[in-house]
Amino acid sequence: MAVFTPLSLEELTPVLEREFAIGQVSDLRGIHGGIENSNFFLDTKLPLSSSNQTQYEYVITIFERLSFEQVPYYLELMLHLANKGIPVPKPIATRSGGLAFSIKDKPAAIVSKLQGRPQLTPTAEHCALVGDALGKMHVAGIDFKLDQPNLRSMPWWKKTVPLVLPHLNENQRALISSEMEFQTQFFSSSTYSDLPAGPCHCDLFRDNVMFNEGDQAISLGGFFDFYFAGTDKWLFDLAVTANDWCLQSINTEKTAALHTESIAALLNSYQATRPLSETEKSAWPAMLRAAALRFWISRLWDFYLPRNAQMLTPHDPRHFERILLERRKPSANFS
Repeated sequence: MAVFTPLSLEELTPVLEREFAIGQVSDLRGIHGGIENSNFFLDTKLPLSSSNQTQYEYVITIFERLSFEQVPYYLELMLHLANKGIPVPKPIATRSGGLAFSIKDKPAAIVSKLQGRPQLTPTAEHCALVGDALGKMHVAGIDFKLDQPNLRSMPWWKKTVPLVLPHLNENQRALISSEMEFQTQFFSSSTYSDLPAGPCHCDLFRDNVMFNEGDQAISLGGFFDFYFAGTDKWLFDLAVTANDWCLQSINTEKTAALHTESIAALLNSYQATRPLSETEKSAWPAMLRAAALRFWISRLWDFYLPRNAQMLTPHDPRHFERILLERRKPSANFS
């Protein structure tokens, strides 16, 4: 998350009063981190009496790249999942019943704020909780009626790679060109076409998951930041998650290999809800590579062709370059 479009209380208050019935704005704070949209914590209060007020917490997102026509897919998906009991932020409807509204000539939305905090150094227990919830999320999305492709899949890769190639050294150019050739063949194969698909988060990294952690127990607070979601292969969603959650070391300069216990916990808990087919298992190594390539390309793009924004820190693209090199090794088989 970041702030590309500054927003003040004075600018927001009349819009909220016109569009929503969520009380009076009491605080608005820009959110640091992420790279795509402008995000803010929003606090409101509903007066009950002069001495007793109820406080509410939300997140407001201003969409910087998505159009007014594209935004409904993401918000309707979140609402569908929330109504099925999946722990995700629930979009707040406007007075007219819509889920999006306009501010500064851009689409925006308000969603409920999840409780808990991210776990950036996860254990196998955290991975098991994530795998369980991701499997349930995929099953819950089977009857979701809207369809929108993952906007950061192969067509976007083919358009973006030529833009970043001039910034790469000879070895990096060879790597990205070789992997694009491999993935183009994989995406054209009968194996790939046979993989089951549906609504996917497509960006389920450690900083997009909340946990509630006490002295005795850990529980999942929920998934958020669905604004890279799309209809894609469920195995791709699982591979994206594995590549971030299940590393032997969070510092991939030491190793980008998968941690045996963590990947087993993720896959076993996921399959308790949605068992993988033999076709999916056979495609697992190629999909791990696809997931690594997708984020290497996007991080190269963000790093070398950045947009101006407050509170924006582009991620180091070398992280996913190392992960991709590791996943290309023959040892990256399904386990």
